[in-house]
Amino acid sequence: MVPLPEEARKLIDEPHLADLVTLMPDGSPQVTPLWIDREGDILRVNTAEGRQKIRNMRRDPRVAVLVLDRSDGFRWMQVRGRVIDVIGGEEAWQHINLLAQKYMGRAYSGPNDGSRTILKIEPDHVSFANGRGGMPQPRS
Repeated sequence: MVPLPEEARKLIDEPHLADLVTLMPDGSPQVTPLWIDREGDILRVNTAEGRQKIRNMRRDPRVAVLVLDRSDGFRWMQVRGRVIDVIGGEEAWQHINLLAQKYMGRAYSGPNDGSRTILKIEPDHVSFANGRGGMPQPRS
């Protein structure tokens, strides 16, 4: 695992959408915008069971994540890594509520039908650019 630089941690902690890339059965990329947070250096995203990204990562856990500062497109972080854990149930429901607070300032309003899932992503490679004119800083 590669640690996240402090600047990348700050970016993830802000309410910027992330793009999660998984691999389709034929190897082509599939991209989904979603909410993100972290647990130390482990990235966490939350999705509903049955979605394409869940099927893809269960077959091939390799993923890429891009977080782009919506007010400065030159401030971004990219992680290449792999899904190391999939968690459902009450923990996933609590997590989607935390993300809803972060991104919308209120509790999640979707159904609590047990279909939420947390995907934990361990970074293998991290790149970060810190604003206008900043060049990526490879971390591995």
